[in-house]
Amino acid sequence: MGRYFVASYKSVFLVPMKKNNTFLDGILQNRVLSHILFWCSFLFVFTILGVLDSGTFKPNALTNLAMLPSQIAAAYLLNYYQWPKLLFKKKYVLFFLSLLLSVYFLSALARFNVVHVVEPFFREDFEQETIQEILSDFVYIFTVYCPAVYTYALIMLAVKAIKTRFEEKHQIELLQKEKATNELRFLKAQIQPHFLFNTLNNLYALTLSKSDLAPQVVLKLSELLDFILYQSDQEYISIEKEIELIQGFIDLESLRYGDALDVAFTKTIDNMNTPIAPLVLLPLVENAFKHGVSSDPKNAKINIDVTVADNKVTFTVFNTKRNDVEKQLQNQKSGIGTSNLNRQLEINYAGKYTLAIDEKQHSYFVELLIDLN
Repeated sequence: MGRYFVASYKSVFLVPMKKNNTFLDGILQNRVLSHILFWCSFLFVFTILGVLDSGTFKPNALTNLAMLPSQIAAAYLLNYYQWPKLLFKKKYVLFFLSLLLSVYFLSALARFNVVHVVEPFFREDFEQETIQEILSDFVYIFTVYCPAVYTYALIMLAVKAIKTRFEEKHQIELLQKEKATNELRFLKAQIQPHFLFNTLNNLYALTLSKSDLAPQVVLKLSELLDFILYQSDQEYISIEKEIELIQGFIDLESLRYGDALDVAFTKTIDNMNTPIAPLVLLPLVENAFKHGVSSDPKNAKINIDVTVADNKVTFTVFNTKRNDVEKQLQNQKSGIGTSNLNRQLEINYAGKYTLAIDEKQHSYFVELLIDLN
């Protein structure tokens, strides 16, 4: 007797889950509602399975309701005490002892509810087991009622484990993104004083010679600093703004060196609104002027070319150099500008860029390819 409910648990099926909508997300974010939804869903599913198996609704519905208190107690005891408080803290003896006792008593309680509370409603002329008989029938309790009681508990454990895993993964991703963002801000903060230092050196040289170009340099410097200080904090800017920044830097250097400067800046852009991370091109231009022009301004030559097509950037910088600037070139490879650029590219375009350097006796050529897709 008391075996009528077993048909409800003869088969289990999985229903593919559809993508959560906003309404369902709101329910799942509410802890109480999500737990109520969990229990109602499984009560409905197992009742329908029992009806499909036996063809009767009332016995299956009442049996499942009678089992529910033991199933709820088993699920929350396992998931919120035995598993995290005992097993995870390596209290193995207490865990197995607690689990054994809870399995026995909760399964016995479920059998008692079925035999003494539910079965009298739909069974006639049957002999009820006494409480002593129920408690002493260990084999039946552990082989029949235990799986029925702990089915919900194990499902909840699996759902909780998956949910925890996704939350941990999401948290790690947020931390990594935050770390990359903070590092990128630090790198951009390094560019600002680096750029300012180089420009002030130029301005200082002009003031020493009492050049009339000094006021124009201050004006150009003001425009560039406005961009670097207030616009470079954006995650992306248009390629047009980045080109304007480079052109402004070239104009600033042209004011310093005058007609002696031989600079060519060519642009082939299919879409001026193409987004790009700010300040990823300027360091290469800075280095070309620093190591190519400052050492020999009268004979220096710089060619800068930027091409943007189908969200792919090709940026090349060529500059001549003298033989006696080898030490300077070593600094160029490891200085703030280039090392900073490499790290910025790695943060913004990891796996989507290549930076190639071709150094010869009298020239230096850099090619940067970025896939913006």
